[in-house]
Amino acid sequence: MAKVSRPQRIAESTYLSKYYTVEGLIRLAESRMFYIVNDSRPDRPKKYCWNCGAEDSSTYDTHCVKCSEELALHKFLVSARWEPVQTNKFMDYFEMELEHPAILQPFDVFVERTSMMAVYTWGQFEFLIDRPSPLSPKMVLRVAQTALGVLAFLHEKGIVLDDIGLHNFLLEVDSDAVYFFDPVIREIFDGPVPEGQRAFDLACLADTLRKLVGVEHVGIHQFLIDARQQKFKNTFEMGRRLEQLLNQFEGETVDPNVAGISDVGLVRVLNEDNWGWFQLTSRIGLYIVADGMGGHDAGEVASSMAVSLLIKECRQRIQEGKEYSIEELDDILAHSFLLSNNGIKDFSEQRGSDMGTTMVVALVKDHKDAIIANVGDSRAYILRSSKMSQVSVDHSLVQRMVEQGQLTPDEARHHPHSNILMRTVGTERDVAVDTFRVKMKSQDVILLCSDGLWGETEDYDMQEVMNSPVSLHEMASDLMMLAHNGGGKDNVSIVLVKIP
Repeated sequence: MAKVSRPQRIAESTYLSKYYTVEGLIRLAESRMFYIVNDSRPDRPKKYCWNCGAEDSSTYDTHCVKCSEELALHKFLVSARWEPVQTNKFMDYFEMELEHPAILQPFDVFVERTSMMAVYTWGQFEFLIDRPSPLSPKMVLRVAQTALGVLAFLHEKGIVLDDIGLHNFLLEVDSDAVYFFDPVIREIFDGPVPEGQRAFDLACLADTLRKLVGVEHVGIHQFLIDARQQKFKNTFEMGRRLEQLLNQFEGETVDPNVAGISDVGLVRVLNEDNWGWFQLTSRIGLYIVADGMGGHDAGEVASSMAVSLLIKECRQRIQEGKEYSIEELDDILAHSFLLSNNGIKDFSEQRGSDMGTTMVVALVKDHKDAIIANVGDSRAYILRSSKMSQVSVDHSLVQRMVEQGQLTPDEARHHPHSNILMRTVGTERDVAVDTFRVKMKSQDVILLCSDGLWGETEDYDMQEVMNSPVSLHEMASDLMMLAHNGGGKDNVSIVLVKIP
């Protein structure tokens, strides 16, 4: 729910620097906008040769008059960032002219239109952020291995990062080779990064990777939990542990019955949503979506804490091999939810912050029983026999007005005060948690989502997408695009669980 908006988009055919013409915006991510540009510049009397750097060829020449290289149309990826604090640090990083086989380095950096533009050679790449989760364990570990190699290199060069997100990774379409690019630099040391300052980068990497891991791969989740808790001091220690996992996963299988995706949207700069899942036992799965509030370094912290604390509390109380009734699981989930709330409240008071988050949870046992729990207006729906129905109840001002007969549900959706919440996680101690028990049926689909989805579209449009004959991964992407088509004014997070 961050208030900061993005700069106005750069229009197609706009000229940038001396060499580039904008073809179009292709992706938005946190604090950056990605454009495809080309080197067609009919406004200039001479053509530039990327092979030798000469600018002596006329606009009619097909080959460079100096080196005879063909002057074909070139396309590039431009990352535009507008936070001033990052410009100088990235310029220093660029001038180091580092070379690493897994780092895609910019070959040109300039400041224009109040933004820093980093230009990259563009090929057959795909943004990792566009792939719904889960990825195969082999692919997740490949990304982890590449990222650790990159971090080890950067740390030796004295570079520590401020953040590592899915938007920092590109996949080569034909080979699925992984490349790291467009980093956010926190600090550059004169020598190697001090040992005590390396674990933070590892924790950031782990927090990003855990969103790619299938719910059932508990060993990989635990590896990433240890990294998030900064139990590894450096890339060597984390890499040794990774090596033990690499031999365990040979196949590329992906669970077709779960999918998750999160996106910053089309307006917001920061993604304060978080989501997660965990296989508590062989019979019980936990699925979570949280939507943070409080602005930079608060909302995203609250939502991340909500996910990790709830998983931790449930893991401590639900043990493999023990039989639990649905009533016991209901009590455990509500109690764990409450403890997570109080943990965020304690942390918020310690740092003098007003952060909070919504949270909606599904605990599924044996594919037969589900317990839905929520605080705030992140929602749970169930699709059954082609009909979608909302299970959770919003804790919002307009929902209260609906219950009192002052508004219809449709009026509530479009009411100017629809964003006012009466109950959230972490803003007050011992918050009341609502739980709902649902008997599941084969082929039911549970949808957990932040208000960035349901607030930007209509339930019947969501139902139509969920009834389409596609995989759950494709469904998650289609729901995200539905939110974008509705305006994309908020972050959107989606978790889907299908009963086999």
